[in-house]
Amino acid sequence: MRTYEETHPWIRFQLDLRQFDYQLWLMLGEAESKCQHISGVPLLPGVAEALHQVYLAKGALATTAIEGNTLSEEQVQQRLKGQLHLPPSKEYLGQEIDNIVQAANRIAEEIFQRCSTDLSLETFVADNRQVLKGLVVREGVEPGVIRTYSVGVGSYRGAPAEDCAYLMERLAGWLNQGFAPPDSRYPIAFGLVKAILAHLYLAWIHPFGDGNGRLARLVEFRILLATGVPSAAVHLLSNHYNQTRSEYYRQLERASLSGGDVIPFIRYAVQGFIDGLHEQLQTIRGQQLHVHWVNFVHEQFRGRESATDTRRRHLLLDLTAANAPVPVANVRHISPRMAEAFAGKTEKTIQRDLNELERMDLIERLPGGVQVRQERLLAFLPRRRPA
Repeated sequence: MRTYEETHPWIRFQLDLRQFDYQLWLMLGEAESKCQHISGVPLLPGVAEALHQVYLAKGALATTAIEGNTLSEEQVQQRLKGQLHLPPSKEYLGQEIDNIVQAANRIAEEIFQRCSTDLSLETFVADNRQVLKGLVVREGVEPGVIRTYSVGVGSYRGAPAEDCAYLMERLAGWLNQGFAPPDSRYPIAFGLVKAILAHLYLAWIHPFGDGNGRLARLVEFRILLATGVPSAAVHLLSNHYNQTRSEYYRQLERASLSGGDVIPFIRYAVQGFIDGLHEQLQTIRGQQLHVHWVNFVHEQFRGRESATDTRRRHLLLDLTAANAPVPVANVRHISPRMAEAFAGKTEKTIQRDLNELERMDLIERLPGGVQVRQERLLAFLPRRRPA
């Protein structure tokens, strides 16, 4: 008998899918459906790349913030663009971000080149070495080297050092088998469960002297991307853990204290993943609506090339960019080009322009000002009755 079997009997490398209740299966089905939806959404390449960078920054920030990184999301985005210069005393914060981003990009490249997605002890070692690259670590910690001493987080102690290499080999083999039936039509749902369990078991084993949390979330990222989760969504679990940090640690502790009941942790993680997918779909839907609206505006003014019509088209586009009702008194100053277009013009000109846009059913007047009617493009909403 190995030592861990006495000290950590909950590390069993077992999953009984019969323990999943119907609600959890429904949640997994919803996650599968939403991921498929996001994967099939057409976006302009520039918009898609911008969203990818936003979510990459959110993911890199989330997984490092859990460990104490204090950079803001804006600073992380600047770091990704090479525009954030930190003083020497804070450069390590940027290095932590760089390590995660470089690891994520390397993993994505491997998967997109159809390299083997099987996990191994070497995979875990390389990923741990990457997340700790260039950082000052505690005495005795060697990046990418399985620990030979006891470690803990709070009151929790990691698996016995003498069993760590063995446990990591077991974990890789178990995860490589997968949990989906051979003819399963839901690879993302089962891949999500696999990723969450990989995270949980790495937290239980705690195989390295440092960087175990970042490693667990990076392995989660690797599995999700290899499973077919859209690149914009693979960071959502890290975001969820960071946004619910106290509950994250409570669920980790509960899973071990319960003797290895993984269902509550899976449920907690899947719900956060679904919530994140919902927010992403709303963002993507907003981007699509904006693109279609701009095209619609240009279509409405096709063949109308007078200076007045050009001014009205620009006004409509600038009202669109406001994303909120604009008081009529502020219309003249809504943008530099409108300030120039209305220079020397009276308020009557502004009112005539607004009246024409309203006649074309492109804007509406609200108590707070005027606002574009983008909802006209939402084809299946009930038609509004005339006022």
